Amino acid sequence: MTVQDTQAPGATGVLLSDTAALKVKTLLDQEGRDDLRLRIAVQPGGCSGLRYQLFFDERFLDGDQTHEFGGVEVIVDRMSGPYLGGAVIDFVDTIEKQGFTIDNPNAQGSCACGDSFS
Repeated sequence: MTVQDTQAPGATGVLLSDTAALKVKTLLDQEGRDDLRLRIAVQPGGCSGLRYQLFFDERFLDGDQTHEFGGVEVIVDRMSGPYLGGAVIDFVDTIEKQGFTIDNPNAQGSCACGDSFS
């Protein structure tokens, strides 16, 4: 897995693998809109206390962090940023599993489903 990011060296933020960027780009192309970007957020919930949310968003909020990976714009809100610093989002497509995965060095524990962390 390779990760490309246009943020300055040493900057913290979320990273999107090339495979994940390609999948997001494909999904955005299917939407047929050029005003959407991928928003990655952390919200209270799930069995471990916090859960990830990935969705397409057309808005910019005050304090948003913006990153670009292979032509895909990724937005992280101000409150989610500290929870996602250094997290790598990848996309897997195997016979056992298909979907986005998040490898987050800030997570001290997670649930079995992988959608929730603490």
